[in-house]
Formats: sequence, structure tokens, C-alpha cells
Amino acid sequence: MSDRNSGLNGLAGARQVGRLAPVRRTSTVDLIAERLREAVVDGSLPPGAVLGEAELAYQLGVSRGPLREAMQRLTAEGLLVIPKRRGLAVRTMTAEDVRDIHWLRARIEPELGRRILARPAAERRTVLAELGTEVKRMQRALRKDDARALGDAYLDFHRALAAWGGSVRLARMMGTLLIETRLCTFSMYEHFEVHRDLVSEHAAFVEALAAEDAGRFASLVRAHLDAEVRRLLAEPETSKADDTDRLLAETPDEPQPLDRLDLPAGI
Repeated sequence: MSDRNSGLNGLAGARQVGRLAPVRRTSTVDLIAERLREAVVDGSLPPGAVLGEAELAYQLGVSRGPLREAMQRLTAEGLLVIPKRRGLAVRTMTAEDVRDIHWLRARIEPELGRRILARPAAERRTVLAELGTEVKRMQRALRKDDARALGDAYLDFHRALAAWGGSVRLARMMGTLLIETRLCTFSMYEHFEVHRDLVSEHAAFVEALAAEDAGRFASLVRAHLDAEVRRLLAEPETSKADDTDRLLAETPDEPQPLDRLDLPAGI
């Protein structure tokens, strides 16, 4: 799991350069919701996992009131669903979900690139440096054949892209779409899986932005997302035809215990 924020909190400010962003007091509900999002992203709460309110409250060390509110928030975001039996469950993505999520990303991310290129030159250099750092993380993960680290750096690259797009709304949408992207991986593959060519693809994204070529950036992003849909929806025999193109990591089939939430004093 990346040590960077995995949910919406890291995006909601949408990078305000040159002035201070307003400070929003974090609530217990915010912290619980973020912990649940993190658990969905890292697979501790896998697709289809039924979440017991009493057990989760005990594990996190919180009361059931704020936990219930946090779970309702994730339900509104579409990450949790109400199954046929009582309670809530982590959403399992379908083929239609895969297509919809990547279709939306293919419309939003090129626009984020265009907005980044409209920023002043000094800010663009900062963006390119941050995106380049994530590409280097991806390169290190690839050298170690570390699927999880590569996948986490992938998410952080696109979070940074969203954060620098200058729109709180688009950043918030991308935050949920990226979590849903990870849920697609868990839902469609037997194990956590990423492809090695993610590294070269994302290096090309940075090169297109450095060249101030919004059209090329958009084409590269759409081609990448189209390829991801084909891979996710490929027949198992086809997807396993060449194991040298992908990295795998084991993922739990059952919900894993969550660490107790360390609540700051005063909230």
C-alpha cells in the first residue's frame, strides 16, 4: 500500500498555488471513511466482502454512529452496496462497470492534461517533477518485480494529475474512479495484476506534457485506458497467454482485520 493518501482527501484541495487553501477540520467520520477506502484499495476488504458494523467498530475502536455515517458515505460514492442479505458489502465490479469507469477516465484525464498545460511555466515544471517522481517509483517497482508497488505508484501518478487539474469537482470524481479502477482489478482477476508496460506508457505521458502536446497526451491516455479494458475483460486463457507481460501479487479472498484507528485528541 502506498504511503500517500489513497482516497479523496489528497485530491479535494486541487493544488492551490500561490495562496493558502482553506483548512477544513477533519472529523471522526472523515477518518473512518478514509480508513475504509484504504482497506478497499489495498484489498483488505475485497469485492463482495460483507461488512459487519459491530465487528468493524470493534476493530477500529470507534462507536457505531460515526462508523455507520462513514459507511453511508462510501455507499453514496458507490464503493459499498446493499446485498440481498442485511448489511453492506464492498462492490464487485461487472464488465459494464469496467467499461463505464474507463470511459469516464478517458474523458476526464485528457482535460486534466489540457488544464495543466494552461498553467504558468513554473507550475508546469512542478507538475512534471511530481509526475516524474511517480514514474521513477514505477521503474523501481518494475526492477523489483513488485506488482503492488507498481500498482500503487500508478494510482498516485493519476492522483497527482487530478490534483493539479485545478478543479475540485474533477479531482473528487477522479478520486472515486481510481478506487473503482482498483476494484476492477480485484473483481476481474484471480490475483492482483499489473502490466509491465505501465512504466513506458507513463513515461510517454510525461514526455507529451513536457512537449506541451495536449493532443498526443490525450491520445496516449485513451490508448492506455482502451488497452486496460481489453485486458480486464479478456478471457482467462487469453489473459494468461504470456505471463512475462504482467506482474502478480496474492490478494485475500476474505476480509482482513483492520488496525485500530488512532484518533487525534479533540475530535
